[in-house]
Amino acid sequence: MALLIDVARNSSIRRVAPRAFRTSTWNLIGGAALLLLGVLCIVTSAVAVDESPQVLEQRVKAAFLFKFGGYVEWPDSAFPSKDTPLVIGVAGADVLAEELSQVVAGRTMNGRPVSVRRVRGGEPLSSVHVLFVGRPEMGRLTDLAAQARPILTVTDTEKGLALGSIINFVVADNRVRFEVSLDAAKRSGLRIGAPLLSVAMRVQE
Repeated sequence: MALLIDVARNSSIRRVAPRAFRTSTWNLIGGAALLLLGVLCIVTSAVAVDESPQVLEQRVKAAFLFKFGGYVEWPDSAFPSKDTPLVIGVAGADVLAEELSQVVAGRTMNGRPVSVRRVRGGEPLSSVHVLFVGRPEMGRLTDLAAQARPILTVTDTEKGLALGSIINFVVADNRVRFEVSLDAAKRSGLRIGAPLLSVAMRVQE
């Protein structure tokens, strides 16, 4: 909610700028607001009165994992057909995988069905597009970074970006935020959309 307020506050700043710049700025603000609003709607639609902070944190992360897919551009080879589903893999985080399965149920992303796959050690990642790597599976992240595959890797550990992750969750001031590594995204052949970058806590070039 606080992030949404920040976006609205920034949008009220008056400045003189060319029309094209103003249009792109409003498009950026609109895209960022849609991202945050989408996450907020997903989280609040399922929240219970007695929800623990830990469960709520996992639900927010699950909502972000689903919404990230709408702001990332994969190479054409990642989706062999128009009906190829967006597959979100989860390694070493069963609670998050359960939350994510509930979030994506019945939803699509850019017209594609979305599925969640729990990834165990040694399993192939040929059809995975987004991969959350939990702390017990961090060794897998190093291998992925070396292979430079078109997979959006996401972590929630202190040195996630340094270890090769593209997006890393950070809890700051009791809010789930995230940081982005553009270099890691480029090495994986992915493009991160400006609306996603605009709401990131930190963007590493």
